[in-house]
Amino acid sequence: MTSPAPLSLVGRDTQLRALLDAITSPPAVALVQGEAGIGKTRLVRAAVELLPDGERTVLVGHCHQLREPFPYGPVFDALRHAAPALPGRSALNPVTGALRGYLPELAEHLPPSPPPPPVDDPRAERHRLFRAVHALLSAAGPVVLVVEDLHWADDGTRDLLRFLTDQPPAGLALVVTFRREGLPVPELPFGHAYRHPQGVNSEVVALAPLDVEGVRRMAGTLLGRAELSASFAAMLHEHTAGVPFVVEEVVRSLIDDAGRLSDPGEGGEAEQAALDRIAVPLLLREAMAEQLAGLSADALRAVHAAAVLKLPADEPLIATVSRVSGVSDDMELREALKAGVLLEQPDGQYGFRHALAQQAVYDSIPGPDRRLLHGRAMAALAALEQPPLVQLAYHARRAGDFDAWRRHGGAAAEQAAALGDVPLAVELLEGMLADPKLPRDARGPFALQLSRLAAVGLSHRRVARLLRHLMSDDFLSPEVRGEARLNLGVLLSNQAGAIAEGRQEVLAALPDLANRPGMAARGLALLAIPAWGGEPIATHQKWMDQAESLVVADEDVELAATVHANKVAFTMLVGSPEAFALADTLPDNHPSAGVRRQVARAYSNLCDAAIPLGHYAAAGRYARLGRRIAEESGAMYPVYLVEMSSIRLDWLTGRWEGLRERAVAAVEIMPEAPLLGVDAQLVLGMLALARGEWEEAGLRLEATGVRAGDSAFLPVAATASGGLIELGLIHGRLEAALAEAGGAVARLRRKGVWVWGDQLVPPAVGALLTAGRREEAAELAAEFAEGIEGRDAPSAMAALEVVRGELARDAGRLEEAVACHGRARAAYEAMPRPYGAARAAEAEAAALLELGDREEAARIVADAAERYATLGATHDAARCRHKLRQIGVGAPPRKARKAPGGGLSPREREVAGLVAQGRTNREIAEVLFLSRRTVDTHVAKVLQKLGVRSRNDVILPS
Repeated sequence: MTSPAPLSLVGRDTQLRALLDAITSPPAVALVQGEAGIGKTRLVRAAVELLPDGERTVLVGHCHQLREPFPYGPVFDALRHAAPALPGRSALNPVTGALRGYLPELAEHLPPSPPPPPVDDPRAERHRLFRAVHALLSAAGPVVLVVEDLHWADDGTRDLLRFLTDQPPAGLALVVTFRREGLPVPELPFGHAYRHPQGVNSEVVALAPLDVEGVRRMAGTLLGRAELSASFAAMLHEHTAGVPFVVEEVVRSLIDDAGRLSDPGEGGEAEQAALDRIAVPLLLREAMAEQLAGLSADALRAVHAAAVLKLPADEPLIATVSRVSGVSDDMELREALKAGVLLEQPDGQYGFRHALAQQAVYDSIPGPDRRLLHGRAMAALAALEQPPLVQLAYHARRAGDFDAWRRHGGAAAEQAAALGDVPLAVELLEGMLADPKLPRDARGPFALQLSRLAAVGLSHRRVARLLRHLMSDDFLSPEVRGEARLNLGVLLSNQAGAIAEGRQEVLAALPDLANRPGMAARGLALLAIPAWGGEPIATHQKWMDQAESLVVADEDVELAATVHANKVAFTMLVGSPEAFALADTLPDNHPSAGVRRQVARAYSNLCDAAIPLGHYAAAGRYARLGRRIAEESGAMYPVYLVEMSSIRLDWLTGRWEGLRERAVAAVEIMPEAPLLGVDAQLVLGMLALARGEWEEAGLRLEATGVRAGDSAFLPVAATASGGLIELGLIHGRLEAALAEAGGAVARLRRKGVWVWGDQLVPPAVGALLTAGRREEAAELAAEFAEGIEGRDAPSAMAALEVVRGELARDAGRLEEAVACHGRARAAYEAMPRPYGAARAAEAEAAALLELGDREEAARIVADAAERYATLGATHDAARCRHKLRQIGVGAPPRKARKAPGGGLSPREREVAGLVAQGRTNREIAEVLFLSRRTVDTHVAKVLQKLGVRSRNDVILPS
């Protein structure tokens, strides 16, 4: 059979132009989506071929439906070919040395490998690899990285690509192709929502089926005919649904050896004759059957073998599978290639042009023949020097050899986990456990293996559903079910962020762990941490006591360290006076690395627990200790916890420069661990509130989990609720502020840990006073005072002074109000917490003003204005300057600051920033406490100095 004419890209001019524009304007992310056979690969190839030679490095990786263990394989397969684009080894970031073990082809181009993190800390290894890939692509730029068939990617590859898209190297254009219907999470190719970063050229190229005219042009190109009748094109469109690959296969099935329509006749007669032959809808299956019918028996056997093997294979393997013994010449492959059924692929392998074609041929093989071929494939692959275990398990299952399937599948999962490809290990175990043919006695061990992997791996949403199903079966022993359920609870609590559900699973696991006190102690120690859940503090204390009692009967020193670490965190979280003494008992220099890793975790938790109490110096000390011991013992995960806590610590202690950028980066690189992101979301929300960015403030504060119920991290959620109360009061939404206060205070009351109310109770009392509900405000203040009595919590004590000052001012006891707010200001300064001190100073000045001491009030307000301006609290500084104008005292002279870009004054930079956010002049006037006319003048000057014609062209000043 003569092959049709080479096929050009038909009907895709707009999409090709969009893709090419994205590729040539890095950093860029292009998402090419469409159903199977729609032409995604052909479009990408056409765009790449239009790039000038040598201008960009093009790297291509493929995701396969059937893959062997290889972490982040599609990306690393692409990177293997990056050597020509790399600079000398000395010019590369040292972190790229971490890729040596994954990219042996580049070993001579990469720096030495850094010391590996421990095997029990997969997140540290993953983050280092992600940074290494980012650095390598930065060095190789400009580069086009193409990842095909992302719908078949593992979770790890999706996470790596999402990391690259969050902050892509300047010279990178990332192109991914995928089918929406094949994605694990509908509409989310990277597993989480893709946020279009500022400055990144983002393009979504959606390919739809061809219309009738597109089908006519494509068929005409294939047949070498300029014109085809409209009726033929319409019928062909109807039969193929306009899918280009199916159009091509159908046309191939209709042409004769000379490349013409196989029926006699001229023009319309030949077309009509062909249409008569496809009187019923012709699907791809029939099109492939037409091509197979013309093959010899030997060639057909080779094609069947290739279809069963599923992946491209070399000639000897295809020959072995296609017959019992012996290797014939290559005539059968030549015939299949000439007919266009198979294609020669890189590295001397042969396969189908498309997965649709492979599946169509596979489905045409009778069942007994398929099982026989799968058996041969299993035998042939098992004889290889390095047997591909995933493929062996696949063929064993389809050959009906369930013992071999169990053996190879289990070995494949173990190999994948050992190589760090936890997503593949989980995927393999998931598939086997979901299969009713898995022998009953294998389900328990596999379920336990799956739960252990999921508890320490990445986010695997499907695992939770499967494990829940397995827990309901009676084939698991109590001990296995208990450990699996405990691991499920850890998975839900950590990776999924579903704290309430996770805690319920841990509670349900405890009865099954009656004979495993050590495992039960782990579960109880997890439950004992009071920052989550709706239980009162007394229940957490009971769990903590039970965990400690179980540890006494267990000789596992690492287990004892785990429980002790949680006990230390518990005491600090509740503001216990003994917390610091207990922290001093942590065994920093224990000879066991496992114990020291628990100590590192304890210090990271102590840092986090000390922050809401106001012990900022201690928090910083614990952060340094946690980092040091983590690095020495190889437990890098606590370092990430400390980094997240440090973002909140820096916000409270006034180190705001560059803080927003750090917080944004933290949120973007930790989407699979939502619990780690709440600190950053809180800081972003509170910074936005201080700057008058109301919409941003509301969105970020809501993202801290204030609506998550028992899954919320209460110390952060309470502070976020305080910010939302203030936001409601700023906009005059008193009912919304009162509702927020009521819900948040009720959660705190139920928990009984009032030291976390340091930034909730003052705005809640303020809302009650604004509403005229003085008795309720006084009762809340009294309850707060009683709740923090005897606790070592400087921040809560300062907040109590603020509350008492507001109550005194509302009652007309102005001298008392001045004294209370003065003590609060001094307490905040001692912590130090400059923003809190400035807020207390404002309240102190308000009371002084009512007393008639205008001069002292003006001095304090002016000082607060300067503090706010130094921090970057634009809205607060403007409020103070407005107050000074009302008092009748001019605003203090502002410190001169060198402003980049256009010589903008400090005020003009504030205005420019708000314009860049899309604020109207009225909104800017509200935020900065200025008149509309003044804002109009400032906006005009900003446009003039920046040299732009429209406010839409104003870019947020750096």
